[in-house]
Amino acid sequence: MSVLQQSSKAQDRELGVWFQNIKLGYIKLPRFQRYEAWDKGRISSFLNTIINNLPVGVTLSLEVDPGKEQFLSRYISTAEPESPERNTVNQHLLDGQQRLTALWRSMHNNYEWQTYFIQVQNLGKANDLASVEMEVFCQSRWKNKANKRMPAWADNERLCFERNLFPIHLLQPGDTMAIVDDWIFKATNHLHPSEQEENAYRKLEEYNKLKEKIKSIITAVRERVAHFNLPYLSLPASTKKDVALQVFINMNTNSKPLALYDIIVAEVEEVAGKSLHDLEEDLVEKCPKANRFGEIRNLILATSALLQDKLPNNRGMIEMNKRVLLDNWPKLEIGIERMAELLDSQAVFDASRLPTNAVLAVISALYDVIPETGDYKAKAERLLRSYLWTAFLTDRYDNSASTRAYADFKALKVILSNEQFTDADFLEVPIFKRDEFPIVTVDEMLSEGWPKAVGIIPRGILAVTNFFGAEDFADGQTINSEHIKTREYHHLFPDALLKEAAIDSYLALNCALITWKTNRVIGRKNPLEYLRERIDWSSENEVRRRLKTHLIPWEVLASATYSDFESTSTKEKIRDDFKKFLSARASLVQIAVNKLVTGEKPSLDEIWRNYEGQE
Repeated sequence: MSVLQQSSKAQDRELGVWFQNIKLGYIKLPRFQRYEAWDKGRISSFLNTIINNLPVGVTLSLEVDPGKEQFLSRYISTAEPESPERNTVNQHLLDGQQRLTALWRSMHNNYEWQTYFIQVQNLGKANDLASVEMEVFCQSRWKNKANKRMPAWADNERLCFERNLFPIHLLQPGDTMAIVDDWIFKATNHLHPSEQEENAYRKLEEYNKLKEKIKSIITAVRERVAHFNLPYLSLPASTKKDVALQVFINMNTNSKPLALYDIIVAEVEEVAGKSLHDLEEDLVEKCPKANRFGEIRNLILATSALLQDKLPNNRGMIEMNKRVLLDNWPKLEIGIERMAELLDSQAVFDASRLPTNAVLAVISALYDVIPETGDYKAKAERLLRSYLWTAFLTDRYDNSASTRAYADFKALKVILSNEQFTDADFLEVPIFKRDEFPIVTVDEMLSEGWPKAVGIIPRGILAVTNFFGAEDFADGQTINSEHIKTREYHHLFPDALLKEAAIDSYLALNCALITWKTNRVIGRKNPLEYLRERIDWSSENEVRRRLKTHLIPWEVLASATYSDFESTSTKEKIRDDFKKFLSARASLVQIAVNKLVTGEKPSLDEIWRNYEGQE
């Protein structure tokens, strides 16, 4: 009750005092706080509120006794003192981080990609603050090829003045009037009359009056900012840690809902006094590959839940023991890193091409029972590969993915805990029950859509066609985590050509990930004619070899040639050729699928030998 009584009344505090306290290192943020999140619109809106002297909501802080911080903490972004002194912190900011970060950073104008100004109507002509209209103006910034910050006028005092702008950092509280005077001098010096000019003395008087008017406007706004009231509620230093955390969660949930990760960060802080943010950053640094597959924090929570035999969903993540989460951290790091290596070995490199993310936590957690070396590692990873590709090429995870992933994880863990397991044991895992979750068939592949969209089977087909190296048509480079960033989703039979025959071109089997070196003028051309115009055609044999790495049948593609696009017979031939192409490529993909879902490591030559043996 005493906490409520002491914190129920808001206390006044001027921005000048807030600013000084941040500068001196008196105010810090508990590490469980979310990082800076406001965009330029929210920042501009808050700054407009200040310069127009409008009211804002209260912030919340926890008082700190000298040298007795209850929580791990960090300084407000860019506000770390040059020589921070120990035991100077007297407040932890529980709510209001975004506002005070916006204040601090704008008053230093140290945002990399934007600069803030005050735009004053007829700057230099107004007599007082009451007679002018003003608002915050945000200018986006970028760097040119010479690494110079653009637009250049935003750093030029005269050009800013001519736009009726002055930089917002001139309003910084404290003894900074010398900076204001210097800016005004540089902004107006081109108007200073020379002694030789006619009526030089009168013009000098007018020039000095101009500077004084500008200074009086800036000074008036400075005073408004410095004395602007940002009230706060304060929890006493005696407030228990769990109570402070609950207040933090409640206040944030009532205004802008916290993500589950934010709440768990707070709970970890409560039970163990460790920062999950720090651990997360360290994990990303140690295992950058894992970060390519989406939000690493989601993977952390899902894997941690499975390691505690909990469902990898919100319920399981909330229920898991947060101290055990930290105890399991070394296992989690190793598992996530090994999972990323496994996906890399299967030519699955990022979230954009990942058929389903349900497999990530399952594989990461299963590595807890798989040794890092030895014969058993190879045997176990064959099972993991089989699981991975089965997940990519069935509808097992189309619905209730977390529940099904949990069931598969439990069954897989039982198998992997026995080094003597056999292939027959696979049938104990729900995902391997082929009668319930059959592998995609050739006929089904023919209608699967474009893999750029979210969809397990279309992306699974693309993953199969990337598995054998998928050399770029233009430069012959094998697909990898870096090269994939430059590749595009390409129609093997051009979209414009298929439209002539009223055929849907956006099919998984009509797609290949490749780069282009020439222009993107797409016409209704034959596939190889179009291809020849788009890449450096080194030799037919070389291009044929590169196509084979994508499981693309050259002969069928090469036979698709047309002249009279308007005739009915040509359109029928386009339909027939496209159908033959899809069927041939589906047969190739199916041969690879049948091997991948058993955990094999098929070679490209093996796939083509089997395909040619069918003809």
